Amino acid sequence: MNEIYISSRPCLVICIVLIALLVPICDAKKCAFEAIFNFGDSNSDTGGFWAAFPAERPPYGMTYFKRPSGRATDGRVIIDFLAQGLGQPFVSPYLQSIGSDYRHGANFATLASTVRLPNTSLFVTGVSPFSLAIQLNQMKQFKVRVDELHSSGKTNLPPPEIFGKSLYTFYIGQNDFTGNLAYIGISGVKQYLPQVVSQIASTIKEIYALGGRTFLVLNLAPIGCYPAFLVELPHGNSDIDSFGCMISYNNAVVEYNDMLKEAMEQTRKNIPNANVIYVDIHTVMLELFQHPTAHGLKYGTKACCGEGGGAYNFNPKVFCGNSKIINGQTLNATACSDPYNYVSWDGIHATEAANKLVAYAILNGSYSHPAFSLYKYCDIQPFT
Repeated sequence: MNEIYISSRPCLVICIVLIALLVPICDAKKCAFEAIFNFGDSNSDTGGFWAAFPAERPPYGMTYFKRPSGRATDGRVIIDFLAQGLGQPFVSPYLQSIGSDYRHGANFATLASTVRLPNTSLFVTGVSPFSLAIQLNQMKQFKVRVDELHSSGKTNLPPPEIFGKSLYTFYIGQNDFTGNLAYIGISGVKQYLPQVVSQIASTIKEIYALGGRTFLVLNLAPIGCYPAFLVELPHGNSDIDSFGCMISYNNAVVEYNDMLKEAMEQTRKNIPNANVIYVDIHTVMLELFQHPTAHGLKYGTKACCGEGGGAYNFNPKVFCGNSKIINGQTLNATACSDPYNYVSWDGIHATEAANKLVAYAILNGSYSHPAFSLYKYCDIQPFT
């Protein structure tokens, strides 16, 4: 099963459930990858944005950390589970100066990051200054400092040879896609998506020149199923499928993902002796949104943390964890008591429960092109 890409729903259900049940419990902690270097946005940020702009508040982090942890969810994000699976500690944010340990890599992801540079007229406010180009420069500087300080006895830095023994993960592009949808529509966004794909490919080539050899590139989830976009993006009843998701936006995501997959295939040909893996988390997330109960969840297109209740429990005027007086009435966006039953945490991001299922699929490799099971390279550790 590890080597087969599964596309039909019955097989997908079986695959996700079996992967969750069959994670081996190993005493040994051997792994071909000694570190993880991650590039991304809020979907994989482990505290970078809030280290730069401290303002995070509960109920974020309520499930696992029991406090806000710099993650845009109730618990762990996908990169946390991957690190745990490889027997490594959580990946420290590059921007976090206190308490970080970079012996097993660094996380350059920040909330609201884009692939393209944010200083363009196409982008609206609310975009992080830490674009993929900035994250790449941070990676280069990190490597320079590691090389310089190798003999200084610094204990929180990896050895210089770590860069050829690391897993490089990319989970970025959602903000490029969604940031302007409400303003310029799907057709307008499609015009610059080739530039997004091209930037990801060129970044991989630059990291390859620095010594990187294994790259996991996650595609985009079906944004047409997210509660926030169902509330905020223009659409008609005819654009809603039988699962409650927006057809046109999901089709546009599929077009982007196909473009990204093709670019990764070409990149693989351009750099020898490297693993360039396209990871289809879209298929897994779509399955969770469409059939949550088949995977131990209850709610697909309804947010756990939000205001307003109803089908989506999302109010764009009051985000998760906030209160606001509107027309003399105090509105509170609070969290549900059972986030483990939801796919969506706050209308924009996935819950820890959904992230865990996606991580199982990534580790197994059934949704990777070409097939790439991390079980072949590491003694995968069980998630706590």
